[in-house]
Parts: sequence; C-alpha cells; structure tokens
Amino acid sequence: MHIPFCEKKCKYCDFYSSFCDEKLLDEYTEALIKSINQWGGTFSCPIDTIYLGGGTPSLLNHRLTSVINAVKNSFEVDENCEITLEINPKGNPKRLLENAKKAGVNRLSIGVQSADDKELSVLGRQHTFKAAVDTFNFARQLGFDNISLDVMIGLPNSSVDSLRKTLERIVDLKPEHISSYILKIEENTAFYKIFDTLNLPDDDAVADQYLFMCEYLEQNGYNHYEISNFAKADKISRHNIKYWLGVDYLGIGPSAHSAVGGKRFYYPRDLKAFIRGNKPCEDGESGGKEEFIMLRLRLKEGINSIEYKNLFGENLPPEFIEKCLNFQRNGLMRIVNNNYCLTDSGMLISNGIITELLECEI
Repeated sequence: MHIPFCEKKCKYCDFYSSFCDEKLLDEYTEALIKSINQWGGTFSCPIDTIYLGGGTPSLLNHRLTSVINAVKNSFEVDENCEITLEINPKGNPKRLLENAKKAGVNRLSIGVQSADDKELSVLGRQHTFKAAVDTFNFARQLGFDNISLDVMIGLPNSSVDSLRKTLERIVDLKPEHISSYILKIEENTAFYKIFDTLNLPDDDAVADQYLFMCEYLEQNGYNHYEISNFAKADKISRHNIKYWLGVDYLGIGPSAHSAVGGKRFYYPRDLKAFIRGNKPCEDGESGGKEEFIMLRLRLKEGINSIEYKNLFGENLPPEFIEKCLNFQRNGLMRIVNNNYCLTDSGMLISNGIITELLECEI
C-alpha cells in the first residue's frame, strides 16, 4: 500500500507524494480502506506479506490499525504474515511505534540514509543520525526484532572513507537487514536543478563505494542476497523478494503497481483520482522469459537453467550461455552447477549485462 504523503520533499526524491493535513489523511485512509475491501478475495492463497511504503507511511500513525484490519477483514491473512512499515526517524517516534506495534506491524524499514548529519542536511532529510538511533533503540525496547535500515551511497562529497564511517555506525546497531541505494539524480527533483553544483563522485568512485560496501557488510555477517539488499541469517525481506521471484502482488494507492494473474496494472500518480475511486490502468502482461531473466539476475542465486527449462519448455540458448561464460571470464558472473549469477562487480553494471543477454534470441 502506497501512502503518498511527506511533510517535506527530500532533494533527491522522485517518488509520487504530496503534502497533507489531518483531514486529507482521513480522506485518504477512507479511500484506501474502500479500495482494500473492493480487492478482497483477489488471491486464492493466504496473504503472507503486507508492506506500507511511501512517501511517509508513518504519517498514518493511529490510522494504521484500521488499514491493517481492513486487509485482514478482506483477505485471508497468514498468521505469520510479515507486516512492514517504512518510517522516517524524525522527531519523537514513541507514539508512532506504539501504534504500529498495536496495529500488528512486525517489521520496520527506517530511512537512515547516512550517519553523517552534514550529508543528511545536503539530502534534505529532516532527521539527525541521533534521531535515527533513538528510533531504532525505542523500537527494540518495544520488541521489534526485524528492522531494516536504509543507506545511500554516491552522495555529494562522499568517499569510501565517509561511507566506511556510516556503515560502521549502522552495523554497530545490529539491524537484521540493510538496504543500500546508489544516489541517482532524477528529473523533477531539487537536485536535478542544481546538478552542476553537487560535487558528486564519478562512476569509478561510486563503484569503489559499492564494492567496498558489499565486502564490508558480507564480512559483518550480512548476506548480499539482492543487488541492493543485505540480510542476517533468515531475515531477508519476504515481501520485496517476491518481486524478483515473479510472484503475484497487489499494489494499492496512487502510483502503486500490481502483477496479478499474468496481468500488470497501476494506479495513476493522481491522489484526487484515487480518492474519487478511479480504477487502475492496464499495463500489459506479466511473466515471460525476458522478465524471468531480468528479475532473477537481481538475486544472488541468479538464473537456474533447470527451472528455466521447466517453466518455458526449452533450454537457455547457446548464445546466452556463451555470453555468460564471457562475463565469467571477466569477473562479472559466476556459473555454479546450473546457476548463472552476477558477482558484486556484475551487479554494479547489471543493467548493461541484462541488456546484452536479452539481445539473444530468448
């Protein structure tokens, strides 16, 4: 579920969101619950993950219970369902976290981004690193035992040394999961307008940061299971990994996308239209060989050739395998038994590798 509200837009953010007051939050919550009820019965099996993302979904606060209850009333929900809430660690989070706990949230994703307050200020974040630590520690006191922290790399004026300091502080907190994203300057953002003044690290420097991060987190017990995600033991994001495995998912809210029963659809980036009850737009079909390759190569396990044959009734083409062998010779892929996997260096340039592989006659 997409909660498309923010108190202030971060300078790098291109996600759909708007400013809000309590009245608009109430109206949106009502529309969200109505839409949830309308989608009831979509799946033949129990739902085992629920994700509230944004925007800033923590702005729902006391409304969380009614939204999550709407899902439980409209769908069959697994008793061990993973329920994730994204949190902006601004201000005093105690009441919010207490409400989240009562609502049934059992996984948190906290947008830390950096342990350096100067970097946070440059990004336009409203919190300090101390506020993020306080949020994390209070969540622990309430019994949250599955917490993910977000980190950004490739920031203005950043280096491997500055990233090391952030990662050391993040790892010291011992979160179960870490998500890390390379800063990209998108159009229609504040950063895009001042791009020439940002003093961003060049591609080689960003690559050094990414590879250092991968090695550092692996050394500290975090499994690099997906291009941007690292997890302790069995704490991978059960929700997010479904996108890469091609499992059906339902997204509700403006700009939310879905793939259900072989069909893709999405709600337009229009808050008022969603509140009015407008239906989502069709967006083609889901599944297929190209999508399988593109999504599976995001995962550490990569593409399994036996699974591919079982799904599509044919082997991976010889040209595809030859290209993979060439990538392996260049340190960009690993071929282990029947799995074709990207290395950390390969993940860094995954878009280019996937594009070249999809040029084969799949």
